[in-house]
Amino acid sequence: MTVSMRVMSAGDGYEYLLRTVAAGDGDRSLSTPLTRYYTEEGTPPGFWMGSGLPYLGGGELAEGGQVSEAQLQLLVGMGRDPITGEPLGEAYRRYASVQERVDQRVADLNPELGPVSRAEQVAAIEAEEAERGTRRAVAGYDLTFSVPKSLSAWWGVADAGTQSLIADAHHQAVAEVIAFLEREVATTRVGAAGPEGAVAHVDVAGVLATAFDHYDSRSGDPQLHTHVAVSNKVLTVQDQKWRTLAGRPVHASVVALSELYNATLADRITGMFGIEWEARERGRDRNPAWELAPVPEELVAEFSSRSRQIEEEKTRLIDSYRAKHGREPSAKTILKLRAQATLATRPEKRVQSLAALTANWRHRAGEILGEDATAWARTLTTAAGEQAALLRADDVPLDTITDLGQSVVAVVGEKRSTWRRWNLHSEASRQLMGVRFASSEDREAITGLVTDAAEQASLRLTPPELSSSPLLFRRPDGSSRFRHPSAVLYSTEELLAAEDRLLDRSHATTGPTVELATVEKITSRPDAEGRRLGADQADALQRVAMSGRVVDVLVGPAGAGKTTAMSALKRAWEQQHGAGSVVGLAPSENAAQVLGEELGIETENTARWWQMHRLHDTTFDKDQLVILDEASLAGTGSLDRITGLAEQTGAKVLLVGDWSQLQAVDAGGAFGMLVHDRDDAPELTDVHRFTQSWERSNSLALRHGRIPAIDTLIEHDRVRGGEQDAMVDAAYTAWREDLQAGRASILVAETRDTVTQLNERARADLILDGTITPGREVTLRDGTQASKGDRVITRENDRRLRSKNGKNWVRNGDRWTITAVSSDGSITVRPAGRRFGGSLVLPAAYVADQVELG
Repeated sequence: MTVSMRVMSAGDGYEYLLRTVAAGDGDRSLSTPLTRYYTEEGTPPGFWMGSGLPYLGGGELAEGGQVSEAQLQLLVGMGRDPITGEPLGEAYRRYASVQERVDQRVADLNPELGPVSRAEQVAAIEAEEAERGTRRAVAGYDLTFSVPKSLSAWWGVADAGTQSLIADAHHQAVAEVIAFLEREVATTRVGAAGPEGAVAHVDVAGVLATAFDHYDSRSGDPQLHTHVAVSNKVLTVQDQKWRTLAGRPVHASVVALSELYNATLADRITGMFGIEWEARERGRDRNPAWELAPVPEELVAEFSSRSRQIEEEKTRLIDSYRAKHGREPSAKTILKLRAQATLATRPEKRVQSLAALTANWRHRAGEILGEDATAWARTLTTAAGEQAALLRADDVPLDTITDLGQSVVAVVGEKRSTWRRWNLHSEASRQLMGVRFASSEDREAITGLVTDAAEQASLRLTPPELSSSPLLFRRPDGSSRFRHPSAVLYSTEELLAAEDRLLDRSHATTGPTVELATVEKITSRPDAEGRRLGADQADALQRVAMSGRVVDVLVGPAGAGKTTAMSALKRAWEQQHGAGSVVGLAPSENAAQVLGEELGIETENTARWWQMHRLHDTTFDKDQLVILDEASLAGTGSLDRITGLAEQTGAKVLLVGDWSQLQAVDAGGAFGMLVHDRDDAPELTDVHRFTQSWERSNSLALRHGRIPAIDTLIEHDRVRGGEQDAMVDAAYTAWREDLQAGRASILVAETRDTVTQLNERARADLILDGTITPGREVTLRDGTQASKGDRVITRENDRRLRSKNGKNWVRNGDRWTITAVSSDGSITVRPAGRRFGGSLVLPAAYVADQVELG
């Protein structure tokens, strides 16, 4: 996503925006704000944006004016007028400080404690509270606008004049998106919430924002981007009072703002230079990215990884080794030096001048292009030829808008069971990305019309207002301000019809059953491992086995013993209907494999099973029990097809999952619907997985969306906050400590780039501490290296790649240990955690495209 958003906290949450700003005046010989600081180390000072500026400080602030640190501290840090210092509405909510919490807890200690015991407890309290830190109120939103990688690469090596024009196009696109946010997104809420009142979303006099330009990524690659810090303080048009910017619409619109920025910037660049854009694939799990057609992918790749930095540092370390030891390092020593280089070049933001950065980028690009990079950059504009055709809104026929609206609904309906206007708007922008418009007004007009057409093609689920609102609380189109426009929910008749069929099957009681005596025999005895069913498990098993429902459900949160209950059900069903009468399905290959191993039954993922049904007429047997695990991840269409076939053949389908967990990748939500349709849905309530009693109750509270559960996690130090780099370091350190203590641990990161950096860091640490003794290396799909002993993950199902005994084959998400690396780039792997057996060979092409460090 080209526009990302993070929440800014009150206090000093704004300071990171100032860390790279140039302190001196710099070279003022060039005209644009970005290139004025061409030779000065650091980035330009921030500048003001937003239509709300005239209402501050007696109108002293204007768009484009320079932001001082004191002004930013007053507005974002304290919620005050940056000129007069007057409070803008109510002060930010204040949370107890570390010392205040310490004082309170110390005051609550038993007064009869001895001095030694008291000192020990006080020290423990101080350590706990210091680690927790202090919660802070939301002060605003940092919207980061990053130009596409190919455009950043071109900008990074172009001459100063072209750089200025590209930066100007970027700034114009940012300004147009912020203006769109002010018109279509920004509101504030007035009124009293709850049964005695109502909240109205009313207009605001624009937003207050500051923008900071940055040149490069943390890895030192060209990445022109702008941080726009939007203040949480807005002026209400209705009564001229300062209130808080409504956060939910801002969060909901981020994807739509990103798509609009991408398209608007592409229009500006094509309008200026006549250069065309093209869609490039970024892998099976990612949407295509639109990049400048003349910029080769090799140059984009060069400026998208840390490989060059690592190689340069490795060369320096090798030179140092030669000087110290008087000989060449061995192959294994070189790999260890490379590991040291990986850690030494961990991304840390370096403050450099644009001139120094550009010189480095031009040198690197020249080696890739085989010619002078700046001269090559100049050819892009001269080769563009005639000015590209730019459309006006009047050029698009109404029939085309109607067709696009239906296409938008078709695409959104594949991914969601319900949607809102912002979902349609985002997809409309994607489908219009290949068209260049003459102005932002033309693009916004057509995108809005296509979104309107998509709404017309959708089925509105939100009922209309039953009563009219006072004129004061009506929008110009007559709609009520008590309902935000983006809150209206839509679906399609096809999805609703599929849901109706699923409901009918869940009500039907013509399915196969198990006799009570058989059920009681199973529930009264321990299984082969000596485990007895809990009361909730035995009750759920009995209700599922004897219900006769064609489609049944079993609900259970994580750790509630669903596997144990399903295993007992499988034994009871096979006693009644014979061996092989229970089969398994799951939405993903990994989940299907786990289900099969845990229950000892044949399993398949739903997509492949349906493909086999279509190609080979594979079907269910009469009286068969089909257990579909992780059912909350199954799409509505898939469930409709599978349960329909089960109904025809006289089988029963049991959907197992948790309605509060992740929903389907495809249009989903049917599992939760089936659960909530019943008052007697079998549910496992006793959580077994946690070791502390508070964890069990809090996990269930969190599952039900009870906000105090988050406070409980914070109180027990399970949630920590801070800047991203600090949090990544803390998470990595904790993960390493877990591994060294012999505990199983999973490290999860927000972006693919962060995951890659963490993988590189982990591998370097393992090499240096001797856990991995590297030999021949192979390059994986994310540009990282791997050798014998490394853990890797495969990212695509391929049944052709099997072990010698044919039992193991390659699945998406499987983790493996490399046992050998061949000279042709293929690798031999064994399932992670196994010492013997299950080995197979991954061909070089698969390794390069579908294998990552894990």
